[in-house]
Amino acid sequence: MEFIDYYKILELDKTATQADIKKAYRKLARKLHPDLNPNDKSAQEKFQRVNEANEVLSDPEKRKKYDQYGKDWEHAEAFEEAKKNQRRSNSNTNRTYTNYSGQQEDFSDFFESMFGGGGFGGSTRQRTSQFKGQDLNATLNLNMTDILQEQKQTLDLGNKKIRITIPAGVEDGQTIKITGYGGEGVNGGPKGDLYLTFEIYNNTDFQRVGNDLYKNESISLYDAILGSLIEITTLTGKVKLKVKPETQNDTKIKLKGKGMPIYKKKGAHGDLYITYKITMPTNLSQKEKELFKQLSELR
Repeated sequence: MEFIDYYKILELDKTATQADIKKAYRKLARKLHPDLNPNDKSAQEKFQRVNEANEVLSDPEKRKKYDQYGKDWEHAEAFEEAKKNQRRSNSNTNRTYTNYSGQQEDFSDFFESMFGGGGFGGSTRQRTSQFKGQDLNATLNLNMTDILQEQKQTLDLGNKKIRITIPAGVEDGQTIKITGYGGEGVNGGPKGDLYLTFEIYNNTDFQRVGNDLYKNESISLYDAILGSLIEITTLTGKVKLKVKPETQNDTKIKLKGKGMPIYKKKGAHGDLYITYKITMPTNLSQKEKELFKQLSELR
């Protein structure tokens, strides 16, 4: 297997922190995203490499194995078990293996013994241990308006494409597991799983908190004092609201069921909270000032 330097792909060195890795991944993923490079095959291939590098380096356990074993990191646990068996069965074995970190370790035809070759010290006994395939991680970028309804989307995993259903109301940073769509198993072992993380970009004027939405709505001083019927825009269309006379600044009202869809609860929604912000009149005419003075004197 060809060695791939995941640090180089993310334009980092081995001293990078987890925060450095996250920052570098987000920068490159946005730059190389297929939606922004629809006809650039090279960019799409680089995007897959960036996802692959992030999948390993963003996981402390996987990163530790990668730093030690390089391209063979996926078989680290099997390698450790093989070394233990080697020590027990043949203490005189002198073969060595140079791992990714440059250290010399006892190694007796590890892959040969683990995957169908001869055993330690020339034994012909074959190992039949089965191992689950590598779990994969991927990130899917969506706008908030994309998750108002359930939708289907095709994911390009490089060597294969899968069609998935994205439930309405998924949250930013939420990860779901898609069983059996990871790497191939070893010696007939089960396939790994795909862990899909959603990055939701808020392309609206609303603030999302869980399933609820929040928005400030400006109303005139006159509407606040006298009352009025105003029209506001929600994520599902326009609605009319009745502003009560003598409404105070920062008055909050709730529109039940006008929030985000609730994840995997078909037909259920959170609420929308509207806060009124009174806009003061400016550039008053002399006549208007006189009328306000009269009102002040009446009070």
